[in-house]
Amino acid sequence: MESQKINSIQELALEIARLKGIKRGHQATLVNQYGLLKNKVESPIRVVNNIVSTIPGAGAVRGVVKGISRATKREDADWLTNVLQLGAPLVLNTTLLRNSGWVKKLLVLLASETAIGQVNQSKISGLVSKLTGLMKPSKRKHKKKAKGSITPEMMEKEIAENGPTPIRETY
Repeated sequence: MESQKINSIQELALEIARLKGIKRGHQATLVNQYGLLKNKVESPIRVVNNIVSTIPGAGAVRGVVKGISRATKREDADWLTNVLQLGAPLVLNTTLLRNSGWVKKLLVLLASETAIGQVNQSKISGLVSKLTGLMKPSKRKHKKKAKGSITPEMMEKEIAENGPTPIRETY
């Protein structure tokens, strides 16, 4: 590219038109290259989809996997749900499923992630409040007055009738 001085408005308009043409050429090249790259990236996915489509029952498995991914990526999932989704499989694999095979562990992992995906902090706090409501006594027991106890009303009446009583100090 050579650096030319622009001396008139006509030369400026020609240079702007030339640069716009170059810009359109570059954009067309980028769009073409993007399409080729996208085709290359999607080709393994197409091959897998073609193989899976020939296997009977693969649609049911795909539906289960999509349901699990929807349950784990819910927008109302909070920190508690995320911790439970990570911790539950670890606890299950180290305690209940210690001597089981990998197929059973995988099925329990998928089922637990789906079930825990439905749990969130508001549901657990609601459950805790219901349980505490059941444990609290429904009626409060009032303290019974002991015989000879003095109420504030009785003290006011005594002071009004007899006046204040002097405090006696005992030694």
